[in-house]
Amino acid sequence: MEKWFAFNLESMLAIVLTAVGIYIAIIIYTRIAGKRSFSKMSSFDFAMTVALGSMIATTVLSKSVSLWEGIIGLGAIYLLQLSVAILRRYKLVRNAVDNAPLMLMDGKEVLYHNLKKARVTEDDLRSKLREANVLRIKEVRAVVFEATGDISVLHTGDMDEEIEEWLIKGVKR
Repeated sequence: MEKWFAFNLESMLAIVLTAVGIYIAIIIYTRIAGKRSFSKMSSFDFAMTVALGSMIATTVLSKSVSLWEGIIGLGAIYLLQLSVAILRRYKLVRNAVDNAPLMLMDGKEVLYHNLKKARVTEDDLRSKLREANVLRIKEVRAVVFEATGDISVLHTGDMDEEIEEWLIKGVKR
């Protein structure tokens, strides 16, 4: 327990220098790979962000991983993410790494089988409708469980307004 409160100037200096080194490496890698490195556009992007955070913490706080090992590991993750982002142009890769968006409501109709697939409850759905300021169920045109895990609510007060098909292209019904 006494180790929890120990202060070692050499260790603290090593942590600060490692944090600075990793920070600089992240800036360089992100400039090369682009902002998508930290996006949440797909589940793969989100997994990459989590992996980066874990690698940063391990490199900065663990004595068993050197700064150079951390920088090389980060570079490998960035390279993998960049490669997959490029390869996602091909349907085979896209199907392997991306989740397809799933329609939870088609107009006023709740698609219960899709709620079950997405593991979303009716209470979750109602909550998202309220967040989107839906006042009447007849305003809803579609509710989509996005590939990122977000829920999008498409609604309007104009009862004659329809969704453009382009917006829901690729959404599983």
